[in-house]
Amino acid sequence: MRLTWSRFDLDLTKKTHVMGILNITPDSFSDGGMHFDAQTAIASGMRMVDDGADLIDIGGESTRPGSEPVPLEEELRRTIPVIEELARKVPVPISIDTYKAEVAKQALDAGASIVNDISGLRFDPEMPKVIAQYAVPVVMMHIKGRPRDMQQNPVYQALIPEIMDYFRISIRLARKFGIPDHLMIIDPGIGFGKTFDHNLEVLNNLGQFLVLEKPILVGPSRKAFLGKILGGAPASERLEGTAAAVAVAVMKGANIVRVHDVKEMTKVVKGVDAIRREKVDL
Repeated sequence: MRLTWSRFDLDLTKKTHVMGILNITPDSFSDGGMHFDAQTAIASGMRMVDDGADLIDIGGESTRPGSEPVPLEEELRRTIPVIEELARKVPVPISIDTYKAEVAKQALDAGASIVNDISGLRFDPEMPKVIAQYAVPVVMMHIKGRPRDMQQNPVYQALIPEIMDYFRISIRLARKFGIPDHLMIIDPGIGFGKTFDHNLEVLNNLGQFLVLEKPILVGPSRKAFLGKILGGAPASERLEGTAAAVAVAVMKGANIVRVHDVKEMTKVVKGVDAIRREKVDL
């Protein structure tokens, strides 16, 4: 559980890593519009690093339920200038959150060093080629359907086994194109083609994915299932629910948590890590 590539070395056995979410979109479910201006986005990314982020995940297309794809040119316009500037100013790896190979390629050229693909390498056949060419880590997420229709009555015969099979296919696909196993990360896709009950089941059974021997990334931050638990709380009022989900994810084996509230979740992760490992990494 160690990611070593280029100039980066992330020891995931030492601590759970925190990935800060930086959405450069007008319509993301939680922070849409907050970082739509490039300079605001850059400042936010730098603040996340100051607050303890180990990685920054930049996205230029909302993948909230019901969202429509953004044209390639617009996604590039939103993300590339921010990546170019931020890569020069922060010491942590920058991830590009996209399922489009051309966006990934230009982002990597601009200074990004991880690809976070919500499709698990399925939506764009060129994506695994790009990742293999640049020899960077890839997050392969599970999704059922596409963002526009993924929440329209998702049904599974056996949730965890089906997600496991999905990952096995993604891993084989990555290997086929030359992506090394030590650069693969899996994400069970909380909220992506899953009901309220499915999300709870995934979190509660996260440890089952450890058999795949890949780092596990979990992104429960401010998701709708937490709002339901908290009595209909809007995204801006789901901090405590996010903390609970992050704590459970870490206890169940998550290596990376993807969050909006970096400062607060860094403290949660540090506390849970100390309990789980029975030691404090000062």
